[in-house]
Amino acid sequence: MTGFQLLGIGTAVPEHFIQQSEAADFATTCLAGQAESEKAASLVRALYRRSGVQTRHSVVLDSSSDASPATQKFYEPSEMDLDRGPGTAARMHCYESRAPELATAAAKKAIAQAGIDVSLVTHLVTVSCSGFSAPGVDLELIKRLGLSSTVARSHIGFMGCHGALNGLRVAKAFTDADPKAVVLVCAVELCTLHHQYGWVPEEIVANSLFADGAAALVGCRGEASPSPDDRPPLPALIDNFCSVIPETEHMMSWRIGDAGFRMTLSPEVPGVITASLPALLNGFLQRHGLRRDEIEGWAIHPGGPRILKACCDVAGLNADQIQTSTSVLAEFGNMSSPTVLFILDRLLQQGTNGPIVMMGFGPGLNVEIALLNSAIH
Repeated sequence: MTGFQLLGIGTAVPEHFIQQSEAADFATTCLAGQAESEKAASLVRALYRRSGVQTRHSVVLDSSSDASPATQKFYEPSEMDLDRGPGTAARMHCYESRAPELATAAAKKAIAQAGIDVSLVTHLVTVSCSGFSAPGVDLELIKRLGLSSTVARSHIGFMGCHGALNGLRVAKAFTDADPKAVVLVCAVELCTLHHQYGWVPEEIVANSLFADGAAALVGCRGEASPSPDDRPPLPALIDNFCSVIPETEHMMSWRIGDAGFRMTLSPEVPGVITASLPALLNGFLQRHGLRRDEIEGWAIHPGGPRILKACCDVAGLNADQIQTSTSVLAEFGNMSSPTVLFILDRLLQQGTNGPIVMMGFGPGLNVEIALLNSAIH
């Protein structure tokens, strides 16, 4: 078995961004029955300050934080206890109209970096948990990129923040099965379409973290690269691993509601990661003859500051070793599935070729780990 050789990677975010302090001010207008409570507003602002996020991009913004505050018209201030904002249909209409352009921008960058003609792409894998439509993003990508009408398409849906790692697993399976396959993976999320009104602490935490973005990569079987020989080498995906942690189903969820998708995130999650991850991570590395101190780059999904710290403690890492994850969270927020690819892109720009460990977590609780290296085994 050979690796899934990365040929190109690209990322994209919506045009407009908002500073976290302004996002907190906005959030205080959507507290429904608590909207007039100064204590509630103070607690919201404190949660936003502790999120580790400084700026976020969103498709609902009409202008950015600059000389004047960012503006938007999608979410109206709550006036009654039962106000919950736009219905799910309105949110999905926005997803259907805005997600394709973001996905296309990321995919074009990945293809350009790969230096290949789009006619060579044989498989398309899309990833998203923040919206649904059919025809969907996959068909829009085929049209907008000029992919073959016979490209084999697959969708990884509703798997949460580790969805891009699931997409990589599928891409590697395609190239393992077909040496001539060239796979485009594209993850796009519009998480800010699911801002929740009201006074539910777990949802306020989610409101403080999530953002919009897209990331894409192109790859093939290691020995079959169609890219020009003078293109700078990227690492290959060597292996994936996943594990469900028993009796943790209640700790994280992502469900469709009447007013968007609703997330729950238990404060127990960091403790569970601390208790469960060491054996899983060590076992995965040992089967490749690696120790944690031999890993050159860590692309850890920043589900939030406490989750990131738990992963850092488990892996015995210092602040510098997770700086890429920390800085992506600060600059872009948690964009769900594309986030770990933003981190990988930064690591590659810094000259990190491997070994690289990617990690993500999602409802289950499920742990996803991937190993990339510059040498194909």
